[in-house]
Amino acid sequence: MFTRAVSESRERLALWLLWITPALWSVNYIVARTAPGVVAPHMLALGRWALAGVILSFIARSELWHERRSTLRAAWQYLALGALGMLVCGAWVYQGAQTTTAMNIALIYAASPVLIALGAVLWLGERFSWRQALGVLVAMSGVFHVVVKGQWGALGQVQWVVGDGWIVLAMVSWAGFALLQKKWPTPLGSTARLAAICMGGVLVLLPFATWEWLQADTPPWSAQATWLVLGAGLVPGIGAYWAYGFCQKVLGASRVAASLYLGPLYGGLTAWLVLGESLGWHHVMGACLILPGIYLASRKTTPTSEP
Repeated sequence: MFTRAVSESRERLALWLLWITPALWSVNYIVARTAPGVVAPHMLALGRWALAGVILSFIARSELWHERRSTLRAAWQYLALGALGMLVCGAWVYQGAQTTTAMNIALIYAASPVLIALGAVLWLGERFSWRQALGVLVAMSGVFHVVVKGQWGALGQVQWVVGDGWIVLAMVSWAGFALLQKKWPTPLGSTARLAAICMGGVLVLLPFATWEWLQADTPPWSAQATWLVLGAGLVPGIGAYWAYGFCQKVLGASRVAASLYLGPLYGGLTAWLVLGESLGWHHVMGACLILPGIYLASRKTTPTSEP
């Protein structure tokens, strides 16, 4: 009876977290838009992942020590993953947020699962159905609709925002980050592996952050900068990762994956409500294309049964 009650309690918590986890991810969009003039992009990313790395390393300290030799042998992999996941997907997002909106970041980033699905077919040899191919086309058209601000008929007159380009690069990098984690096996568990990737990311970010710190126009460190680092490291960093892992363990991967589709909606609504960003029809149309496209592209191919 007690064991059943605990199991039901864990499932109820996981079901609640299923709706909360995408909101935790969206906090990073708010941090990115608040950071300009407060803390430099690479310094913010360095502080975020150094904090997350210290906490995760403490949690997984026994496993990291036990697998220290295999981790050192694969050090170049963790550096590469750190560059993709923490430098490009971290600092470059903050760089792009200086000129683009949090709403654009959320919607453009929503196409990364499509690229992951496509890369899994072309690189990892996974199967790809016509439904998934249609999803790729629909979702990518939604991304471009947001980037060109819905002005397909007058592309030459569109005022391109540099920040959108930074976010597109970060979105592509996230796809590479996810694919390489599938490509490169590791004896480490998820927490220990993320801690090792954080270490690689800190090493890659350190020279860029040092260069930023030495610039004359770099904002002086302040209490607000500290709060941004703490918020980025604890909420979308450790908090979202832990909640996602807990939900996946209790409910299963397929049920939890659907919650990722809420990310663009949460991010856009948060930007509208918290930052006061305007909600344009090109955002709505982009979301209407991206979300069903991701759903179609991320569906697994169901093998037909033999008669």
